[in-house]
Amino acid sequence: MQYDPIKNSLGKVFNSTPFLRRLFYRLLDLLLLRSWHIRRELKKLNKEGFYPGEIVDAGSGFGQYVYYLSEYYSEAKITGLDIKQEQVDDCNHFFSAIKRDNKVHFSYADLTKLEENEAWDLALSVDVMEHIEDDRSVFHHLYKGLKPGGILLISTPSDQGGSDVHHEHDESFIDEHVRDGYGVEEIDEKLREAGFSNIQIKYSYGKPGKISWKLSMKYPILLANVSKVFLLVLPLYYLLVYPFCYFLNMADVRGTHSTGTGLIVKCKK
Repeated sequence: MQYDPIKNSLGKVFNSTPFLRRLFYRLLDLLLLRSWHIRRELKKLNKEGFYPGEIVDAGSGFGQYVYYLSEYYSEAKITGLDIKQEQVDDCNHFFSAIKRDNKVHFSYADLTKLEENEAWDLALSVDVMEHIEDDRSVFHHLYKGLKPGGILLISTPSDQGGSDVHHEHDESFIDEHVRDGYGVEEIDEKLREAGFSNIQIKYSYGKPGKISWKLSMKYPILLANVSKVFLLVLPLYYLLVYPFCYFLNMADVRGTHSTGTGLIVKCKK
């Protein structure tokens, strides 16, 4: 199933005004469980006294995480990198419109060919690595681009049902994925090879998260692929369903899972 066309359709609607774009970001933060986990990890880093001055969002997409980072780290300079030039141009236009272009900038980049050297204190990669075949090169370049003591924070599907693949012959729920998910040992080995240390890996999307994902993402996307008309009734659908998803997301973020369909990875240079 193709996910990008649906994202692009929604993006066109919410891009019409800065107010709607901000609303879109807020809705994504509420809806996407991975966003809950990322925000929780950033708050943990904050409590540990980690205050990054230079941040990169490697695979910035619509720019929702850059928007959050620009609010959470109000003094930091933030760079969003993406391989889609239209996304880069769109984000630069929006952040200029809301007067944040003095500290936020988006650039075109192929993450397998980055050339930055000790440029960032924090690198973020949210649901990006499953789209890139040459992940070892990306990890290597992100390591090189981080300053000593810098942090890399990753959210990606796991091999325990990530991409909705539960059996050998299942197809990925998202056509754009080049891998169904990472095993804990696999991603640990690749990060260590790149030079990272203090690697912390935990499962996300445990039992409560998997239920929430089906209700809030899988079923709406499947229906939207059948007919775009369903997009018109999405507000009513979420009005009924989201209260359950909210408490499921809260349980997933606060819980410790022995397995899950996602991974949250934090490591240091």
